[in-house]
Amino acid sequence: MEFRGLFGGGLKMMRTIEILLVIIIITAAFIISSFFAVLPIPRRVSPLNLRRIALTTLQMLDVDHDLSETVFKPEDDPAWGELQIALSASLPPNIVYNLTVYEVQSGSSAQLYRFIKSISNAESLGIGSDAGSYLVASSNVTFNVIPEKIGESGVGGTLYILNCSDARGWWITGYTAQSLAQDLYNLLSPYFKTTIMVNNTDQFARILRGEALSNETVQNAVIINTFGEAVPIPSEYCKSPYWDNNYARYCHFLGNMTRLYNWTWASIVGYPFYYVSNTVSLKDDQNGWGIWGMNQTAQRGMYAFLQGLTNRDYTTPDTSDIYKDVGVVTLSSQVLESCNYYGIYPSPYQTSTRAIQKSKLNTYTNLTVGLLIFNEKSECYPGALYNHRNGTKIEGSLLALGLTRTPDVRLTAIGLLSYYKPRLYRSEYTASNATRLVVLQLGQVGGV
Repeated sequence: MEFRGLFGGGLKMMRTIEILLVIIIITAAFIISSFFAVLPIPRRVSPLNLRRIALTTLQMLDVDHDLSETVFKPEDDPAWGELQIALSASLPPNIVYNLTVYEVQSGSSAQLYRFIKSISNAESLGIGSDAGSYLVASSNVTFNVIPEKIGESGVGGTLYILNCSDARGWWITGYTAQSLAQDLYNLLSPYFKTTIMVNNTDQFARILRGEALSNETVQNAVIINTFGEAVPIPSEYCKSPYWDNNYARYCHFLGNMTRLYNWTWASIVGYPFYYVSNTVSLKDDQNGWGIWGMNQTAQRGMYAFLQGLTNRDYTTPDTSDIYKDVGVVTLSSQVLESCNYYGIYPSPYQTSTRAIQKSKLNTYTNLTVGLLIFNEKSECYPGALYNHRNGTKIEGSLLALGLTRTPDVRLTAIGLLSYYKPRLYRSEYTASNATRLVVLQLGQVGGV
């Protein structure tokens, strides 16, 4: 037993010595290797992104179009010297550069780029250089965007904008119907084959009879009501039977005509068809707020219009509230995409106190949502375009924006463009050889 204990203690001692020797050998190897190791220089451990610096510098030099103007000046112009001063001031002192300008040649020439001028602050940029490039256009270059005309490849293509001088508007606070009509004309007329301002209710009556005002196509037209919650009514409709239920029968007639001629009727703000207006025939009527020449149809107008749009016979309309206050609403993803495509940017957040309740539309068979302008909220449509369908065929549409008081015609415009989707043809230069390529090559010198 004593022999075994002595042997075991000696074995433990040997293992301890072995471990100490291993530690000494590893430590010595690490110390010796550190003398011969070559560590990378700091610029290789964390290098500058010279390409990004070059591009950022070019963009900064052109923030006020100074770079674009200078590169088209004669080679002996003092502006080149000012450009070099600005370039040197924009870069760190240990950065060397070479800025070269090329003319981009058009046509069938085999040479795409022709050297113009170069400025530099060093003979050599070393072996660690990188470059950024920037394309600029001459100031005499203009770009044309040619929109496709709605109706070019099919039927329709007429835009009617109600601009009646003998009608009053309501819920268009801060505007007149005439100013809104002009803004809509400026926004939308490039996209339609024909745009017509309907300047009085007599002209509107002719359209309702299917008569063209100026050889335009009445069928499949778009009609925008710029009078907000009021709708112009021609004098010939200010009588029986159209005055039934405070002219709800007239609103039913408008729905019928919208279906018959496959119109898209656009209501830009508030309750559609809440009032009718004619400053001559209804001069003794006022809407309860002191606006004369108006008669309040109230909610019956919308219900009656939907009856006519969906090909129902006229019956005494419902008077229950078809609308709901849903507060702040947001533009749909489809409309947001169209904003970027057409360059029309209304606020993506709006306030809707006139959102149409989905449950109130369920009784109107074959009425479907063709476009959500605003996302649904609280089981309501704050803004949408509705289609009446006869099988697969669309027969009449209604665009209704249930927003609060102040109209934004950009929403009406982008809603219609999102629905009809006219294409924008590629921009074209109006001058040749008016594009130059600026290449900024950077290198780093000095320091570690």
